[in-house]
Amino acid sequence: MDSELFERAPIPKAYFSLAMPVVLSMLVTLVYNMVDTYFIAHTGDTNMVAGVSLTAPVFTVMIALGDIFGLGGSSVISRLFGQHRFADGRRLSVFCFYAAVLTGILIVVLGLVFRDQMLTLLGATSDTWVPASEFYTLIIIGSPFIIVSMTPTNMLRTEGHAVQSMIGSIAGTAINVVLNPLFIHVFGWGAAGSAGATVIANILTDAYFVWFLLKRSPNLSIDPRLMFRKGDASRTTAEETAENLPTPTRMAPARGRLDITGAEVRDILVIGIPSAITNLTQSVGIVMMNLFLLPYGTDAVAAMGIALKIVMIAVLVFVGFAFGAQPLIGYNYGARNMVRLAGIMRFAYAFLCSFALVMTVALSVFDRQLMRFFIADETIITLGAGILRVQLLSLVCVAIVMVTTCTFQSTGKALGAFLLSIGRQGVILAVTLFIGSRVAGYDGVIAAQALADLVTAILAVVLFVVMLPELRGARRISSASSS
Repeated sequence: MDSELFERAPIPKAYFSLAMPVVLSMLVTLVYNMVDTYFIAHTGDTNMVAGVSLTAPVFTVMIALGDIFGLGGSSVISRLFGQHRFADGRRLSVFCFYAAVLTGILIVVLGLVFRDQMLTLLGATSDTWVPASEFYTLIIIGSPFIIVSMTPTNMLRTEGHAVQSMIGSIAGTAINVVLNPLFIHVFGWGAAGSAGATVIANILTDAYFVWFLLKRSPNLSIDPRLMFRKGDASRTTAEETAENLPTPTRMAPARGRLDITGAEVRDILVIGIPSAITNLTQSVGIVMMNLFLLPYGTDAVAAMGIALKIVMIAVLVFVGFAFGAQPLIGYNYGARNMVRLAGIMRFAYAFLCSFALVMTVALSVFDRQLMRFFIADETIITLGAGILRVQLLSLVCVAIVMVTTCTFQSTGKALGAFLLSIGRQGVILAVTLFIGSRVAGYDGVIAAQALADLVTAILAVVLFVVMLPELRGARRISSASSS
């Protein structure tokens, strides 16, 4: 555990040390998303592009479910590490891993049983049903591997292993990028090939993370025996001492009573569920947008799908910088070092808002070129460029929402995280879509997300001031000591 990094290193150094590997992982994931769309679009089959766009939210659902135990668990574990309660953090890391496994198995069963109903709900029509069904089916079958991968990806960063977390993500994405053109074009598997490449990549990513947790991680584990202790006996000082020894020396406790309390599970879920809702509402938001666009034709749906991929260039980087710093925020909040935490927050907001302005200008200037990279259809390029420019108007608002949401998750402020999670691409977007479509038709649908971002950013600022009053005092102390 690198206590120096978390407690005393200069804030920019600590922030970027933890966040940059996550950003690089996100950028590689972005490359995959762009390459995936590129190879699908260059089949020349508009129905396939639309079909994959309609069912792509299913993959986001998998990520969201993984975040329940990945982000939820890492939030609790980072605060425990801040209190130097390493044995408790290790024990909860095991619980999170196996809870993710069981969740994935449940999704396979439910997803296959209700496949036709889900495809209808997602908006698949007779034209898009076949590619949508192919993509959906394989993603559902591979859901345990996708969900499980999100747990160690997040938890490794709680003990400073951001680079190792990045290696696993990048390796999996690189495999995905290689397999995609092979499966889609060489083997001619179309949408099924794209989904198959994603599943195989996640299987190999999981294998790497399991190896690292077993062989290299001193404070995390996947040994199920760590979740149990003998009978109903209370934890003794000797047992606590043994659990805090380095991994090669530590003796695994005997199998017996489950050593996970209801309060610990609740602490994970009250942060993990809002984290999942954040991703789930992204899927819901895309589905709602597609449904409101369907009356304007398949071209509009395909254009929106490609435009949103481009917007993800900025959003994924925001996610990387915001959530990459989650262990740093959680650790210092757990240690009650509010002066340092206030400095971290000032740096995060200033940096990410400035970056958002740069991305807004850069992506707006090259809107048509970016659309043309994915597809040659001039109608879709024109539609997509217009959609893209509108979506980019609210990037600064997105940055504010991302940093605030991460802060609430890291500090255990479940209500604030929940309200923001259901806002930007959930309840608030539903309202702006409903009003926009009736007031301005197609243009209102396109503008709905930017308006939702603005309203959610205002809500984020209000919630931050109300729910973290201790940071206001810390800022005054910091300013007084500086002067």
